[in-house]
Amino acid sequence: MAKTKQEKKKDEAGSNKKGKGADQSNKADANFVEEKVPVRLKQSYNEKVVPELVKKFSYKNKMQAPRLEKICFNMGVGEAVNDSKLIDMAAREMESIIGQKPSIVKARKSVSNFKLREGMPIGVRATLRNARMFEFLDRFINISVPRIRDFKGLGDRSFDGRGNYTLGIKEQVIFPEINVDNVTKVLGMDMTFVTTAKTDEEALELLKQLGMPFVKKDAPANQ
Repeated sequence: MAKTKQEKKKDEAGSNKKGKGADQSNKADANFVEEKVPVRLKQSYNEKVVPELVKKFSYKNKMQAPRLEKICFNMGVGEAVNDSKLIDMAAREMESIIGQKPSIVKARKSVSNFKLREGMPIGVRATLRNARMFEFLDRFINISVPRIRDFKGLGDRSFDGRGNYTLGIKEQVIFPEINVDNVTKVLGMDMTFVTTAKTDEEALELLKQLGMPFVKKDAPANQ
């Protein structure tokens, strides 16, 4: 028998409820996965770093203590002008390193001398926040940094005057997520640690307390 209009409306309402329930469950799963990301460094920040910063800079409230807001990644692939496959390779490698799919950066202007046309992909970039940011920083400090060739410490001069620190990585092979045997092109990347610090001194102390191995200005440094 054919269904009446009322029966059809009931079926549609039931299907809509199921769809909403599925969406909510997917969101819950996403939040559950996010909470499961290791946050050892975040706990250390709350329990150890904040009290140290409050003590050193005499903050009236712990909420005044600077915090790491995000980490921005940028990998330029100029040679992609001649070989477009390099962009796909760079995107896959960055995704392996940070655990998040990056976005493709396209040229804004055409430059005839470099055979560059407007809209041509020339790099990849991504931004990490919250738990994923702390999880990456933990791996970077304890695993990747010691793998830098002839490492003697990170220089403390690359602050921009507003509490942000930029670090250049020459080879992506320092990250254990990259299989050296599969690397066909050595690529570097820039990482910017964006903080809420008002001065470079506060930002430097924040990153030091988080474990960044800085060296004094008069000492040789890896950059």
